[in-house]
Formats: sequence, C-alpha cells, structure tokens
Amino acid sequence: MSDLLGNKEAATAAVVEWMTKKAGTKTKFYFNDFSKIFPDDKPREIKKVVNKLVEEGVLEYWSSGSTTMYGLKGSGIQHSSEGEE
Repeated sequence: MSDLLGNKEAATAAVVEWMTKKAGTKTKFYFNDFSKIFPDDKPREIKKVVNKLVEEGVLEYWSSGSTTMYGLKGSGIQHSSEGEE
C-alpha cells in the first residue's frame, strides 16, 4: 500500500482535488479512473478507500443500470434528479 493510500486524510484530499480539477469536463468517473490517483496500489485497496468515501458522503454512486460510476456528492446530474424538468 502506498503512503498516500495509507493516510486516510491525504487519500481523501487527493481524490477530491483530482475530481474537482476534472469537474469542468467530467463529473462521473469509472472505478478504473481512480487508479490514476493511486497507480502503485492494488484495485482492492483502492476500492476500500473509494467505498469509505461513499459511506462518509464525500462521493456518491451513480448508475445507468448497467454501469456504476462515482461522483462528488452534489456535482453534476444526480440519479435522483434525472428525468425531472
């Protein structure tokens, strides 16, 4: 496990900063996108951190029915508001 992934606060800050930088072009991310933040870590370890961020309300799941993506809570089009006008 990398030092970044081992430090919860640093990992959270890295994820939020990376997603905020990308927010101009993209608000939802595939799980594999997170490997760019933690290139030296195994997918299972990254998944634990990402799931913890979802539990804490920092990130949220978004599903199209066949694909699950992650986004910063409150940014972009959210699943609960789709189809509303």
